[in-house]
Amino acid sequence: MPPMGLHQAIVIGGGIGGLTTALALHRQGIPATVHERAASLEPVGAGLALAPNALRALDRLGVGPRLRALAAPHPAVGVRHPSGRWLARTSTAAVESHFGDPIAAVARADVIAALVDALPEGAVRTDSPATVIDPGDDRQPAVVRTPDGEQPAGLVVAADGIRSATRGLLFPRHPGPRYSGFTTWRSIVTPGRRPAAAGEVWGRGSLAGIVPLADGRVYVYGAALAPAGARAAGEHAELQRLFGDWCAPVPQLFAMAEPDRVLRHDVWELADPLPAYHHGRVALLGDAAHAMCPFLGQGACQAIEDAVVLASLLTPDTDLATALPAYTATRLPRTTAVVTASRRVGTLVALHTPAATLLRNTALTLAGLLPARVLLSRSAATYDWQPPALSGGA
Repeated sequence: MPPMGLHQAIVIGGGIGGLTTALALHRQGIPATVHERAASLEPVGAGLALAPNALRALDRLGVGPRLRALAAPHPAVGVRHPSGRWLARTSTAAVESHFGDPIAAVARADVIAALVDALPEGAVRTDSPATVIDPGDDRQPAVVRTPDGEQPAGLVVAADGIRSATRGLLFPRHPGPRYSGFTTWRSIVTPGRRPAAAGEVWGRGSLAGIVPLADGRVYVYGAALAPAGARAAGEHAELQRLFGDWCAPVPQLFAMAEPDRVLRHDVWELADPLPAYHHGRVALLGDAAHAMCPFLGQGACQAIEDAVVLASLLTPDTDLATALPAYTATRLPRTTAVVTASRRVGTLVALHTPAATLLRNTALTLAGLLPARVLLSRSAATYDWQPPALSGGA
């Protein structure tokens, strides 16, 4: 195989996974260009919880401290009943003490900005759709079609999302994403004062979440069982129908959301694991490789992990015939476990009969009586992950 340095790496997709990958490759001395089909990287109305595993990975890239500084502190988080009664909760100090890092709630736009600012100028090209024409092999580079024409690449990283065209090219027999049964709403509002409670409220086949952000903003989201593709005539009216009689401040926060800044998306997941996360000279990353339900808050976190692991296996003269299989061997089992765990939590949220929800809520209440260390230890397999070292070629 010719040295990878003969061709610049190409990253398809300018989301958090793609940008983190480009930065990690740059740290390894590998030039990378990000091609994003959208005209702008600015996301609308979304927040993000960076768990300890993701924060440690971002520390490897030098952007962790900036994002920690942007996180809004809050004394406690937990799960409540729609009446407002706490089912289970723990202090954020206990989380940080147990795992050595907090769960940093930040706006997605702030994460994007931190990554872009750390990249070399010109590394990100917007309004630039890119398509893999040939994945390449051990004798020839991959070929990617871009607005500038067909480009050879020693490495292609496809972070092109759940509807990844690259995944379809590499694994045409895979069944693709499956609808989870849930649709979600997300927005960022500025209520004037910080909510007294943070965390989630679980109802019958639905939930709402409240996440304080910096500068007085609040990330509010909801999820509910719904047919795929269903849409309401007005999202405000739909949110009030679903959550209007829930405990404060859930309905009030939803009412504050600007209609054109409410994101509604059906939740699809890759319930069937891919056979590999690579083929030829192409690696799949993030939702393109392992799209999951949002109920563990690990979608972006696992993409960040992917990026650092992949980059750690690469240098400008790496043999991809060894490095990419190692990437699959490292990431596929871990991400498959997280996808499965996220789906299990979604199964609990989906319970909607009175008997089933009573049983679930009773179990949550009993769990909430356990010592914090016992509750937090259940997240250890996810949160205790340690990122590999980068050689720092740049």
